[in-house]
Amino acid sequence: MKPITKLTAVAAGALIATVGCSSAKTDSGSSGSAAGGNSNKSIAFVQGVAGDEFYITMECGIKEKAAELGYTVTTQGPQKFDPTLQKPLVDSVTSSKPAALLIAPTDVTAMQAPLEQAAKAGIKVVLVDTTVNDPSFAVSEISSDNVGGGKAAFEAIQAQKPDGGKVLVISTDPGVSTVDARVKGFEDASKTDSKFTYLGVQYSHNDASTAARLVSAALQKDPDIVGIFATNLYSAEGSATGIRQAGKSGITVVGFDAGPNQIKALENDTVQALVAQQPSTIGMDGVEQANAALTGGAVEKKIQTGFTIITKDNLSGEGGDAAYKSSC
Repeated sequence: MKPITKLTAVAAGALIATVGCSSAKTDSGSSGSAAGGNSNKSIAFVQGVAGDEFYITMECGIKEKAAELGYTVTTQGPQKFDPTLQKPLVDSVTSSKPAALLIAPTDVTAMQAPLEQAAKAGIKVVLVDTTVNDPSFAVSEISSDNVGGGKAAFEAIQAQKPDGGKVLVISTDPGVSTVDARVKGFEDASKTDSKFTYLGVQYSHNDASTAARLVSAALQKDPDIVGIFATNLYSAEGSATGIRQAGKSGITVVGFDAGPNQIKALENDTVQALVAQQPSTIGMDGVEQANAALTGGAVEKKIQTGFTIITKDNLSGEGGDAAYKSSC
């Protein structure tokens, strides 16, 4: 198995998510306040989807850093990664006027206007993980190097299938900034090795059964597929099911993220490698940048974090340490 690989935050083509905090009317006497004082010490965190271990781990990082800096945190998220469900949450947050809003937008277009309105209301908006088409309103963008993550996924397949072959990507939906960048990273990397043939990306709409049907159909058309990159949990679960339904074996599936279910899938050989992000670091960085914006400090407009490749070989060590949390 390929040994653990760490990607740095400077990999080319990285996708950036925007982070920010909002400032409210200030007065003197609040702890950790800016010059002139800032009595509003509230941070709202709006997740991409509630209950996802990636966002839970990010929340843990946010709460840890917020407590250190004297902020309180409220967290909410839609039940699905869906802008029609996330927008009302953002509108509600805007009305409540926290000092800062840390958010993972669920669509690059649909969430643009609601977040611009939040910024216009004086809230420091920080985009964490995902972004929008024009993030100029945000004080900072913080995300994983998702292009680099896609490249790492191809390299994991490349290590296990050195003779090459056909490779496929199963993703969620187009228009989600993070997964679009992962697909691009994988595609670009696959084209650097002539032994591999890239079959393109198919979209499962974040549904495992749809992913299974797509993979089963793909294997009927191209029974010699050697590797599949699944850009999230449901894509990976569905890919493994589709492989079983097609009666195939020996296909390398690389999943993205490292929640308990993903780790279990790795242990059970449903997937052969995982690309783990650093959600806690993203959350902590988001709070730091929000605080800097509120207190007149130096703000970093764009921050990228790295990845850890987890395989069975390193699961008991550094790979296991990169696994996500199901609670703080």
